Amino acid sequence: MTTKWLNKIKWDDKGLVPVITQEVGSNDVLMFAWMTRDALAKTFEIGQAVYWSRSRKKLWHKGEESGHFQKVHEIRLDCDEDVILLRVEQVDGIACHTGRHSCFFQKLEITPEDIEWVTVDAVLAEQG
Repeated sequence: MTTKWLNKIKWDDKGLVPVITQEVGSNDVLMFAWMTRDALAKTFEIGQAVYWSRSRKKLWHKGEESGHFQKVHEIRLDCDEDVILLRVEQVDGIACHTGRHSCFFQKLEITPEDIEWVTVDAVLAEQG
């Protein structure tokens, strides 16, 4: 099968493209990550999210350690062709390594003392 569809994407100078991961059904934004050509090709091939770990410098199959896989329903490309949107089913409802549903669990709020980042989503399961 051809992979010329990967050529349409505007990869950055490190060969990466930003990825927003959204849950089908709820439309919650679960996480932000990066992909290489290999990661995106593998994601398409197996139907589960595979990202590029910049810290580990290797492919990262989401859920390989935690069991919280992301089953891919759609892969979309933005109008500038430089951002990917993954629409996924989040297995067990936990996308964040902190054990929360989403990585975006902190909200900027004005408190009586100051302007602060406040945790607004509870931990669903302790992560090892």
